[in-house]
Amino acid sequence: MNKKLFAGALVVLALAVIIVNVSKPGLSFGNKAQEENKAAPATAEIGIAEGNIAPDFELGLASGEQVKLSDYRGQKVILNFWATWCPPCKAEMPHMQKYYESHKDKGMTILAVNLTALDKGRETIDQFVKDYGLTFPIALDEKNKVGTQYQALTIPTSYIISPDGIITKKYVGPMDEDTMEKLLKEAN
Repeated sequence: MNKKLFAGALVVLALAVIIVNVSKPGLSFGNKAQEENKAAPATAEIGIAEGNIAPDFELGLASGEQVKLSDYRGQKVILNFWATWCPPCKAEMPHMQKYYESHKDKGMTILAVNLTALDKGRETIDQFVKDYGLTFPIALDEKNKVGTQYQALTIPTSYIISPDGIITKKYVGPMDEDTMEKLLKEAN
């Protein structure tokens, strides 16, 4: 009888843990978050859903300067979250650099936010930037505050932001030049 009671208690406990975790705000599973983002109305609300104003933040750049996302108002922005140890991030960086070089004077920029708190140290990041010849701004998220705010759970994760600061698309996975071109055309 005690074994049945114990097994029942374990099942109830497991269900309670699942219910608590599923009901936490900000957690999402599968494509539910993408479906919610598509249904978001175009408003002046601040948030990370498509159609919302991208939350502003300030971070230090690898070059030593400070940058705010709002510094890029008036330009289309690819806000990219990445780390040096991430194979898909490594795969997309040459494409991002090439796209940046050919489009930086056409009203767009790339702001690449390194998830520094989750990476292998500043020297590794600096060497990565040098090895890949990256010339677009590299912001350092040393406390993982911005990565958490933008729900960069899988990397690379990119947000396409219109010149007026509205998120037009969240894209998870590596991008190439054709993908960037397509996504930025949608960012009026």
